Amino acid sequence: MVRIGELAQQVAVSTDTVRFYERSGWLPRATRSDNAYREYSEADVEHLRLLIDLRRLDLPLDDAARIATWCHSGHCADTRTALPSLIAARRADVAQRIAGLAELDARLADLEQHLARPKRTLAVLQSLSAETAPCCDAASAVVGSVEGGCACCSV
Repeated sequence: MVRIGELAQQVAVSTDTVRFYERSGWLPRATRSDNAYREYSEADVEHLRLLIDLRRLDLPLDDAARIATWCHSGHCADTRTALPSLIAARRADVAQRIAGLAELDARLADLEQHLARPKRTLAVLQSLSAETAPCCDAASAVVGSVEGGCACCSV
């Protein structure tokens, strides 16, 4: 049997995290010692370790908890059936995020190069009212890069 602090240390989470999982029903309720300290079995440690590791794979909490519960209650066939599709869905999400980040990086690189060019004066900025115009040519370049073209490049 281990106490909450030892359990938290073994799975590299805080005691608050252990309490949260227990309160939420994702970790079985601990037995209490005579002095009311929580005591967890080795099975509880392994259950929480699997749950935390599944969460570190960015699986949603409900799915991670369901898989961990199945594993520790003898429903291995359910786990073998469900886990591959959950992993495939996470990988698809990661691929989508990577594509979005690559697109953002390309836009940032273009803007960085644009701002490194010799400064130009922007007649457009001088003719716009102070209420609607960006505050400077750098701001105009940022707005323009988002909207598809910079005012200083179209002059």
